[in-house]
Amino acid sequence: MASIKDVAAEAGVSVATVSRVLNDHPSVSAEARARVLAAVETLGYRPNAVARSLRTDQTHTLGLVISDVMNPYFTELARSVEEEARALGYSVIIGNADERPDLQDHHVRNLLDRRIDGLLVSPTDGGSPLMLDAARAGTPMVFVDRWIPGVDVPVVRSDGRAAVRDLVAHLHGLGHRRLAIIAGPAATTTGRERVEAFREALGAYGLELPDAYIGQGDFQAESGRRVTEGFLDLPEPPDVVFAADNLMALGALDAVRARGLRVPDDLALAAFDDIRWFVHTDPPITAIAQPTGELGRAAVRALVDRVEGRPGESVTLPARLVVRRSCGEQPASSEPSP
Repeated sequence: MASIKDVAAEAGVSVATVSRVLNDHPSVSAEARARVLAAVETLGYRPNAVARSLRTDQTHTLGLVISDVMNPYFTELARSVEEEARALGYSVIIGNADERPDLQDHHVRNLLDRRIDGLLVSPTDGGSPLMLDAARAGTPMVFVDRWIPGVDVPVVRSDGRAAVRDLVAHLHGLGHRRLAIIAGPAATTTGRERVEAFREALGAYGLELPDAYIGQGDFQAESGRRVTEGFLDLPEPPDVVFAADNLMALGALDAVRARGLRVPDDLALAAFDDIRWFVHTDPPITAIAQPTGELGRAAVRALVDRVEGRPGESVTLPARLVVRRSCGEQPASSEPSP
């Protein structure tokens, strides 16, 4: 019986290319796809996932535990993970932690019980002994977007510090001097890192970040609304609110509108984690965009490397500033896409 290696040799391509063709991945050229399909027909190759699992003691299934499936950033991340995994011959089971550490560990435990080959996790906090134990036991694991310090597994994430510096420079150039932040949970690496980056960027311009201008959110829209209401009640409200994720930014926008105020006339607004919706708000929201699709694909490749006995590598990709009109910018002839 022909194997996938036989098909690759007949078509003159790699095994990975054959896998991508069989899983209908769009990255393969038309010429290579035609050669692979011709080789499959010539050799009579028929993949058998069940038999392959029995031979190798692998299920060719990966687990993905994301922090919040309702967050468009994580929805896009999950989509790119599923697409890349399918291209490499793996299926994905997804668990939604809903930003709850207990629910996160519930999904991790269930996925390990299902004999998945590897685990992708965006941790809700840094205190999960279950994941530490799983890593020590040799479970192939990769952290994506967030990570747990002290757990020795590859981390695939974006670095937003340069983009935050660009944002603060942009805001300073527009004349804003009182800048506040809606922070994410301090228990998450991204929550801490974005506040630190914002504070450092302000310091470069001799600006401080007083405690009154740091509002504690939880990466959910309602916390963005609550924190923004508090900012607006201050004797000296900020000029700008920087929300450390997209859902908190939408909550902030709701709070401004509920007061009968307007962005950016009464309060400027910027966000971390750009989403497609931001071009449709009024005004379109200036945001820091992460390379979400690339992060998902890189995370899968790193995990499959570990599953298949190769050393998976950590990957850090840069985020970028997308300027629109929510901070007092002049209208452009066309808005940039996310």
